[in-house]
Amino acid sequence: MSIAEAEAEAETVDTVPSHWEVVLRAWEQLDLPEGWRAEIIEGDIHIVTPPKDEHSEIIDQLQTRLFREKFRDGSRISECTVHQNIDLRIPAHGSLSIPDLVILPGRILDRAPEHSAADALLVVEVTSKSTADRDRRAKLRGYAHAHIPLYLLVDRWDPITGRGEVTLFSSPEDGRYTDITKVPFGKDIHLPEPFDLTLDASGLPA
Repeated sequence: MSIAEAEAEAETVDTVPSHWEVVLRAWEQLDLPEGWRAEIIEGDIHIVTPPKDEHSEIIDQLQTRLFREKFRDGSRISECTVHQNIDLRIPAHGSLSIPDLVILPGRILDRAPEHSAADALLVVEVTSKSTADRDRRAKLRGYAHAHIPLYLLVDRWDPITGRGEVTLFSSPEDGRYTDITKVPFGKDIHLPEPFDLTLDASGLPA
């Protein structure tokens, strides 16, 4: 093999995109109807249908509670922003999630270009029948790997109790959350620092 051929082969090898780059490119080129979402979960693209009314009601209630705290005098999260439908990327885990709610420490326009999930202070997922298993397992692993401090899972059909449960996962370490607090719908749950906020979980529809 000549030097020129060797250099050409090396250049070809160097330009072969990674699996993450290929899947991300495919995700970016999707053209979905309004209300539909697409996520990358552990290397695979998943299409998410628009949420049902009960799902949307839970998100609205939680977002309202968080906004009340944000605008309260003396609030610890007054400089934070609350968002729906923004993407959080975890390349090392082959994932790009679009949580139901995300709290960032500042303006969304200040996010890094790669939209790292590590920017988030809190993510919230509300289970639907089609997404429940991913929310409980794959997303739990991804958020822990991204070192997101708090993951709030609002599980409308907890597989253990068979009823609505709110679970707070915190203290991520080595790809898993080491602290877990679970309460049934109707009970308050405390969000630790930087929130130091007791979240009212009453009135959430199953």
